[in-house]
Amino acid sequence: MSKILWKSLLVSPAVLGAALVASAGAIAAESAPATSQVSELAAVESLQSVEAVASQSAAPEAPVAEAAPSFAEPTTLAQAADAGSLSQINTYSLEGRADDAGQVTSVSQLSDVQPTDWAFQALQSLVERYGCIAGYPDGTYRGNRAMTRYEFAAGLNACLDRVNELIAAGTADLATREDLATLQRLQEEFAAELATLRGRVDSLEARTAELEANQFSTTTKLNGEAIFALTDSFGDNDDNEIVFGNRVRLALESSFTGRDKLVTRLAAGNLSPLPVAFGTPESTQTFNLSDSDNDIVLDWLSYTFPFGNSRVYVAATGGIHSDYAPTLNPYFEDYDGGNGALSTFASESPIYRIGGGAGAAVSFGFSPLESILGPSTVTLGYLAGGLSTSDPASPEEKNGLFNGDYAALAQANFNVSDRFGLGLTYVHGYHTSGSAIFDLGSGNGVVGSTLANFPSLGTSPTVTNSYGVEAAFRLSDRVSVSGYGAYTDAKLVEAGDAEIWTYGLGVAFPDLGKEGNLLGIFAGAQPYAGLIEVPGSDYRNQEVPFHVEAFYKYQLNDNISITPGVIWLTSPNEDIFGSDSDAVIGTLRTTFKF
Repeated sequence: MSKILWKSLLVSPAVLGAALVASAGAIAAESAPATSQVSELAAVESLQSVEAVASQSAAPEAPVAEAAPSFAEPTTLAQAADAGSLSQINTYSLEGRADDAGQVTSVSQLSDVQPTDWAFQALQSLVERYGCIAGYPDGTYRGNRAMTRYEFAAGLNACLDRVNELIAAGTADLATREDLATLQRLQEEFAAELATLRGRVDSLEARTAELEANQFSTTTKLNGEAIFALTDSFGDNDDNEIVFGNRVRLALESSFTGRDKLVTRLAAGNLSPLPVAFGTPESTQTFNLSDSDNDIVLDWLSYTFPFGNSRVYVAATGGIHSDYAPTLNPYFEDYDGGNGALSTFASESPIYRIGGGAGAAVSFGFSPLESILGPSTVTLGYLAGGLSTSDPASPEEKNGLFNGDYAALAQANFNVSDRFGLGLTYVHGYHTSGSAIFDLGSGNGVVGSTLANFPSLGTSPTVTNSYGVEAAFRLSDRVSVSGYGAYTDAKLVEAGDAEIWTYGLGVAFPDLGKEGNLLGIFAGAQPYAGLIEVPGSDYRNQEVPFHVEAFYKYQLNDNISITPGVIWLTSPNEDIFGSDSDAVIGTLRTTFKF
């Protein structure tokens, strides 16, 4: 009989089930009493039905002929009273079905099963998880008595039914044979494309492995910018020659957590502002800010990191306010790089040019007005720096971080919508004698007239309180309008007072003619002294130094751009000598980024 079971397993699970039933009937017929309640005809019909199922389930090449005599053996013993009645098996099996009224759904329903029984967990799993083992009608399991073949066959039949249900439920949503055939045809049709894709993936993996093996650093990337600039000025009193020079920046950007950034920037350049009037820095262009006779200097070292919902900025040298405070002058500002406006005036409001150097700042969300004005920030910052006589890194008297030139900034920035932003800025500064107000921490003016930077003409320290407003409005994806205005109240220590004004408005046309191109037009008044009051005499401005700038950046490719532009300065240096004619500066800037 064991040979029959193994052969049935090889042929089909259905044949196995029939073999188990038939074997149980054969063994029971040899030992059962002669008081059968099933007739010989019923036994024969039942076994014939099993025989038919087995022949249908077997594969065509299965040895059905060998199995038939074994299945027919019980028919020769059908005279026995309890000759393996299949109807008894089916009757007992029905007691274990889930839809039967007497089905046991919890092992606790079996009165004679205790948690301390050694097979309790196995029985609990069969009853509660699979629902294929049931007790007797009186609510007992009778786990200690011997099991008849009938009972085993009934339990096995219930479990097989449950297995079939699980398989049917699990495969109901699987792909059909037709789906698989369609997928195979698609795979054959796109075999060439799939092969090409595999080749590209293999090539990409090889290149990635090569880069990882030879990468510069796992935490640092190198960015670079080189500017070639051809520039000259034109005017009635202009004696300048055409100059051609450069400015190079190499920045190492490191991140140790993925959210922080350490910037170490080296710079060198050989271009200084063109002299369009006596001592005025109005002609300063962004590439003039690194005039070191091409000596390499460390011009910026800073670290930015998150602290809760805030961002913290720390600069050891070369820090400026626009590093951490939004200037709301999109497209014109490029952090004094080579892809924005030509001049320092058009790049950002001069209020951000007050002070610079070493210090720290924090910017955090301003949630109380977020529901009204959108995501907003409040920024506080402090930077110290100036002339060599006011060095934040020097421990000498009148130096250090808090006893020399400094500028403290507070700004509230409101993103009213995705198209409109507004900023309110306040800067309090202290400037030693000889230090310019708009100096970026260098002590030398980088924007504005001479009187706006030195209202006391360098004879006394100056304390300033500056108030500014900035706004940006994006009319469309191709048109952006931005502007600013600022007023500075300057206290000339033991010498008097001064009022300094500045304002500007710009229109930018990004992607004009080609993606990456930029046309920018900016106009306004450079910082000028509207009023200077000193003992014995007052100065009132007579000529506002207006600035008009137009440039067009043409993006040759992702790394190279060419920017021709023109800057028109009216009444440079406020025409304090009455002989300063208008000046026109022409520039051709080529920028390489890598």
